[in-house]
Amino acid sequence: MNVKQVSGYLHLNEKKIYDMVNRGIIPATKITGKWMFPKELIDKWMLDSTHNGLLRDRLIIAGTDDPLLYRIINDFSESLGNKAVITYANTSTRAGLDLLNANRVDACCIHWGPAKESVTRHPSLLQQYSASHNWILIRAFQREQGLIFDAKEQKPSLDIGDVFDHKFSWDIHRMGSGSQRFLLEILSKHGLNIDSLNVKSQSHSDREAAAAVNLKQCDIAPGSRATANEFGLDFLSLGWEHFDFAIPREIWFRHLFYNLIEKIGSDEGHQIANELGGYRIEQCGKLLWGDE
Repeated sequence: MNVKQVSGYLHLNEKKIYDMVNRGIIPATKITGKWMFPKELIDKWMLDSTHNGLLRDRLIIAGTDDPLLYRIINDFSESLGNKAVITYANTSTRAGLDLLNANRVDACCIHWGPAKESVTRHPSLLQQYSASHNWILIRAFQREQGLIFDAKEQKPSLDIGDVFDHKFSWDIHRMGSGSQRFLLEILSKHGLNIDSLNVKSQSHSDREAAAAVNLKQCDIAPGSRATANEFGLDFLSLGWEHFDFAIPREIWFRHLFYNLIEKIGSDEGHQIANELGGYRIEQCGKLLWGDE
């Protein structure tokens, strides 16, 4: 359809159509200098807008990588077949929130320090973003965080007094990740910082870090107990953290997200969590912040 046709189809004046095109709101393409509007995409665009996206058939999640969430999403996606799609992009907490703020994703997984402090820390982190007035915070689960190492390469058990010895090489996460934030807090308690460590490599996720340990590219890496168990590696626990979803309010009512939360908290979700180890999912789905 051309501008005049789509104007009549939507019952909007042509000036409004041009304004929507310029702001990137409506799907359109320029052909030989003229704006054209594929009717199929216009119809889908209207469907996507219905009831704030309640009927949408896709869900894009960014943020921290996690073994439990990864498996739940894979199982859920398989059950959906071609009826809907869920994608899970492995970014850091900060990078995921940047994408959420830019309206590029539907949800972001975050973890930012020890569990006992996340009640205030997670909302404070979200409030640094301009779109946060429209966000809410939903509990996914708690997970055990610490250090991953290979006991076959080290002495059978490391303790916190051993790990900072310069003879051990480290893999650290990139800036803006929750795992790096957790490590910085542990280092701070011992009067140390990243520069105090013998850093040999840098990873984008817990799994990538665990692979670096497995491949003997480093001796120690921060990560979750579940990730260590997946790779058959050893684990030094340093505490628990909350793993939460930051989402726009309207996403809370989207059936795909609601069903994902149900999957995490289901008997099947508990079984996977127990197999992986290092999870507490009793509070899954709890609204934590943003209910105004």
